[in-house]
Amino acid sequence: MSALHSCWITAEGETGSLGNADALFPWWSFTKTVIAISALQLQEAGRLDLDRPEDGASLRQLLRHEAGLGDYAGLPSYRRAVAANVEPWTPSRMMAELGAGARPDPQAQGWRYSNPGYMLARARIEAAAGCDFGSYVERHICAPLGLKSVRLARCRPDMAAIHWPEGRDYHPGWVYHGLLLGSAREAAALLHGLAHGALLSDNSLAEMQERRPLGGAIEGRPWQETGYALGLMSGRLKDMGRAWGHSGGGPFCVNAVYTFPDLAPAVTVASFTDGWNEAPAEWEALRIDQAIAAGEAP
Repeated sequence: MSALHSCWITAEGETGSLGNADALFPWWSFTKTVIAISALQLQEAGRLDLDRPEDGASLRQLLRHEAGLGDYAGLPSYRRAVAANVEPWTPSRMMAELGAGARPDPQAQGWRYSNPGYMLARARIEAAAGCDFGSYVERHICAPLGLKSVRLARCRPDMAAIHWPEGRDYHPGWVYHGLLLGSAREAAALLHGLAHGALLSDNSLAEMQERRPLGGAIEGRPWQETGYALGLMSGRLKDMGRAWGHSGGGPFCVNAVYTFPDLAPAVTVASFTDGWNEAPAEWEALRIDQAIAAGEAP
């Protein structure tokens, strides 16, 4: 049976954990949430305009997956290259592999999940910030929250300390928007801090949560209603009301990091496990949430 590593924080500040909540894990697409936070912080500082068109798409469209860009995750050539453990393609090679999907076309495509869109968003953030994404996160997100484990993985040696042995030779360059590493405890702390006003103004947080409805239940997963906001998966999970945050996964592990604002008190949960299917991590986050709502120990 897969090992689960989780941490939770209530709005009242009570915390708990299961497994090894302080181990180092890849955050995969939870990195998108941090990219979106960075963009909104820079907008607050007057250094970015989320709605200014550039190269066919605005930053807001990129962050909401509304720029019409394709994704590389399903490309057979990409999957073969990652499985072969070769060096990552250059960004230009990756975009060439996408073909027509590499050209923004917001009007024609509507909503389309795109990792390359977040690569372009990161580049705009770095240009506005005057530093690389990892340095920005360290100064403007980790420092205010007192986070110590979080760092941007840039090369294979950066993966040597992660919890999962099978991923210690993985090249993080295959995640083109960037791959943050951190513990489950600090993933929960980051989303908890975001939800409670430690990273963004009330207006920016409300802007971040403006969601595009996408549909109903997903077979095999706890979602009853789905949507996407700025770097946030947002909808309703079975019997627990609203949830927002992000799931993520790579070749060897997955995670689910969500806050449940309809509970009293609200709860934020981060769950990590091995494998490739995000559903077990999402179900574990829901199970912990349900136990806390019932006044039971997770």
